[in-house]
Amino acid sequence: MGGGTGGFAVRVAERGHRVTVVDPSPDALAILDRRSGETGVADRVTGIQGDLATVPDLVEPGSVDVVLCHGVLEVVDDPEAALASLAGALRPGGTLSLLVSQRHAAVVARAMAGHFRQARDLLEGLLPDGAPRRFTAEETTTLLTGAGFTDVSLHAVRVFSDLVPSSLVDLEPGASAALAALEEAVAGRPEYLTLATQVHALATRA
Repeated sequence: MGGGTGGFAVRVAERGHRVTVVDPSPDALAILDRRSGETGVADRVTGIQGDLATVPDLVEPGSVDVVLCHGVLEVVDDPEAALASLAGALRPGGTLSLLVSQRHAAVVARAMAGHFRQARDLLEGLLPDGAPRRFTAEETTTLLTGAGFTDVSLHAVRVFSDLVPSSLVDLEPGASAALAALEEAVAGRPEYLTLATQVHALATRA
């Protein structure tokens, strides 16, 4: 969902899976078409113009094994309805991979930049018109269970990467690999979820 340029879709198709991509942008879908053709997987990738609200009309209910919805829930008007649409597309026992921006990390980032009023507003869930939503780990779990998902597991994404100055990573030999290893080490530890720029959730349709 929302993966029109094919960054994930093509890699999944290269592993032998059939992939349907729903995206509102015709330009992104054109990039997907070109990329899938260049990598020889065009016969396994289908692009459809649409959005989360139109998924029930575009995808046969209960026909999908796995849904990837990364960086999309933040910009929809009704997250609950959006997740219900995705649940409807999945077969019973199917898996949802959901990636959302995490609120607490954004509060810290704004405070560190000296934007204290913005940080306080974001902490209270107050957003300017048109600003993307952000979700806490608890809110993410509540949304998923409310949409009928079970076995929710959460992972912290980019706990340190957005806090460490890039100059430090660039100067020290092996620092980039060490930082990646550190991120991997804390990804599954719940105490780091509040520091993560993003929260990744895996959940099962009941």
